[in-house]
Amino acid sequence: MQTDLPLLEVTDLHAGYGRAEVLHGINLRAARGQVITVIGPNGAGKSTLLNALMGVLPSRGQIAYQGRSLHGVALEERVMQGMALVPETRALFGTMTVADNLELGAYRRARAGHKDTRTTMESVFTLFPRLKERRTQLAGTLSGGERQMLALGRALMSQPALLLLDEPSLGLAPVIVREIFRAIEGLRATGVTIVLVEQNARAALEVADLGYVLEMGEIALEGAARDLAVDTRVIDTYLGAARAKA
Repeated sequence: MQTDLPLLEVTDLHAGYGRAEVLHGINLRAARGQVITVIGPNGAGKSTLLNALMGVLPSRGQIAYQGRSLHGVALEERVMQGMALVPETRALFGTMTVADNLELGAYRRARAGHKDTRTTMESVFTLFPRLKERRTQLAGTLSGGERQMLALGRALMSQPALLLLDEPSLGLAPVIVREIFRAIEGLRATGVTIVLVEQNARAALEVADLGYVLEMGEIALEGAARDLAVDTRVIDTYLGAARAKA
């Protein structure tokens, strides 16, 4: 397999719900160890994009992962190949402890014979020390920020090569948002490729390498994140006047 191939390459992707098509011919790519962000208004199709990439939704077009087509590859197999999705809902098991939720994230690796669950969990605790403090606490009793950390940590337990994040800052206090985005920066340093869907355009563009602006199911703008952050169209629509003066 050629090492210079992008880890993820999406070509002419169409997806939706039943007969209602939401995405209309999406093209994007992400190199290994790169963070790309997809920003846009509510209803633009950002979550639909992640669900199509993960195989939660059927799609048309081409999704290539590690140089191979994902056509016909089930969600479970995508997980085994190193893909992980952290949904907007976080989807935690509230009546289970933090540690048990994390162990569930490593279930497929453990079933495949890997014996590194404890080591991986310690890596998650290094990234999110607060989770270690609450390892015996029920997930349903955590704060919103702690639940987001747990959702992200559980995804990392599968040791993904590609991490899909759906609105990780949604509903969180600014201080927790900064902590989450610091963690995303730290993950990039480990070589994980991240597709970050966000409405917090400013924070997303600060942490990303590449950015895509999704509007009405189509890519309206794309380019280096630092360039989009100073693009007048992005400033006016997503960043506000304060960004223009920065």
